[in-house]
Amino acid sequence: MQCLEMTTKRKIIGRLVPCRCFRGEEEIVTVLDYSHCGLQQVPKEVFNFERTLEELYLDANQIEELPKQLFNCQALRKLSIPDNDLSNLPTTIASLVNLKELDISKNGVQEFPENIKCCKCLTIIEASVNPISKLPDGFTQLINLTQLYLNDAFLEFLPANFGRLVKLRILELRENHLKTLPKSMHKLAQLERLDLGNNEFSELPEVLEQIQNLRELWMDNNALQTLPGSIGKLKMLVYLDMSKNRIENVDLEISGCEALEDLLLSSNMLQQLPDSIGLLKKLTTLKVDDNQLTVLPNAIGNLSLLEEFDCSCNELESLPSTIGYLHSLRTLAVDENFLPELPREIGSCKNVTVMSLRSNKLEFLPEEIGQMQKLRVLNLSDNRLKNLPFSFTKLKELAALWLSDNQSKALIPLQTEAHPETKQRVLTNYMFPQQPRGDEDFQSDSDSFNPTLWEEQRQQRMTVAFEFEDKKEEDDGAGKVKVEINLKRYPTPYPEDLKNMVKSVQNLVGKTSHGVRVENSTPTANTDQPVKEKYEHKWPVAPKEITVENQQMSLKSIKLSV
Repeated sequence: MQCLEMTTKRKIIGRLVPCRCFRGEEEIVTVLDYSHCGLQQVPKEVFNFERTLEELYLDANQIEELPKQLFNCQALRKLSIPDNDLSNLPTTIASLVNLKELDISKNGVQEFPENIKCCKCLTIIEASVNPISKLPDGFTQLINLTQLYLNDAFLEFLPANFGRLVKLRILELRENHLKTLPKSMHKLAQLERLDLGNNEFSELPEVLEQIQNLRELWMDNNALQTLPGSIGKLKMLVYLDMSKNRIENVDLEISGCEALEDLLLSSNMLQQLPDSIGLLKKLTTLKVDDNQLTVLPNAIGNLSLLEEFDCSCNELESLPSTIGYLHSLRTLAVDENFLPELPREIGSCKNVTVMSLRSNKLEFLPEEIGQMQKLRVLNLSDNRLKNLPFSFTKLKELAALWLSDNQSKALIPLQTEAHPETKQRVLTNYMFPQQPRGDEDFQSDSDSFNPTLWEEQRQQRMTVAFEFEDKKEEDDGAGKVKVEINLKRYPTPYPEDLKNMVKSVQNLVGKTSHGVRVENSTPTANTDQPVKEKYEHKWPVAPKEITVENQQMSLKSIKLSV
């Protein structure tokens, strides 16, 4: 088995680097790839090339620690160790003075050592999905850093002098616990992409308006209540995601984002859009679905480059006639509103290929819809249509016409009939007239949840009947016995819930560290040793029972699985 393993490794080396030993020259190996090899430690062969090795890939193994000898590879420029079982980054990493790229994502690393500052050449750090709660001050001395990825960690704040990283172009901090940004970030003049999604911001950080070259900004899944006018100072902004917040209004000054191409405002609490939105002349994607809009501004027609428009799940009773000016539009979604009709001008949107009007109150469609001859998919299910206009025969590229949620085929044949009142030719089939769902058949997610009913149903689901052969000989000769067992299954928490649970435990342990003891199956000699606030085991954390004596509380079996 050992011989086979060595052969595999030799093949890896030979495949990646030309070997010149057959010509009597010294073998020079610059790249080694041991990804997905099931390794539990760094292969000793690596150290044979410590003078020449420039790139080392150890992705997706089960390595728990990095040996000191690895850091003698001072020519190393790229070290990739994602998806392993590392619990710390040794201080000896300071020896890698030529290291440019470091990937330690998907491990259990809790912190960067202070002397990471010695790796002056670092330009890219990928450390996402680690339980990192803070960055050392030395981290801000990595002045050549251009890309930093710290998504899905436990960061609550950034160092005050974070602005020293003046060469940063990409900064991703999604899924942390950030509430503010340091003022020094105004120095990040080269920053182009900033991802702050899934954090705890309640307002847009003021420092953002000073990062003038910002092109992409993610602030989705926070707790923002307004989109302030300061956002309009970002003249270079191309992509803005503010979805899944609590935004009630958008400031008029958003028109200042004159380069904006993608604007995502889905799942907020908007009741109206400002007229100034029509000044975003370069906008190609606009998503305002899942809000409380009752009307769209006429200025929407000024978005001549708009290609995708989604205003589903609102309270719209009409579409503005200016929608006909959206000549570049290709996808239009207006599902789950209260539209009784469409404006005739809709026919001018001749480049639309996908249009969804599901769950409205449409009773008829305008003849002009036949002008939308590039239409390939049209969803009209759950409306009140009695027939379709004869102009539908012009839609030669139509591949899917949905008239019902239960429709078995994408395209049901239509036949010609005379309208009983106007005597005009119309199209129909057995699916007309449509029977709209009643209120009892359709409920929104927010209205449909009944805690009492859910609990009753959960109790019923928990009772499981098992049938099995009874091996015990009974006097009555019974064969099968039906047993009811009450199985308790708690809902599986989402990763965010798990992180919050772990954070709560850490805080509790921190406050009561003098009265905390870790219960093991066998007692240890040193029972007075304090428990660290951070993880003691590799990531994910194994189930552990912690008893807080002075609080008379027990936190049991918290298992973190990302």
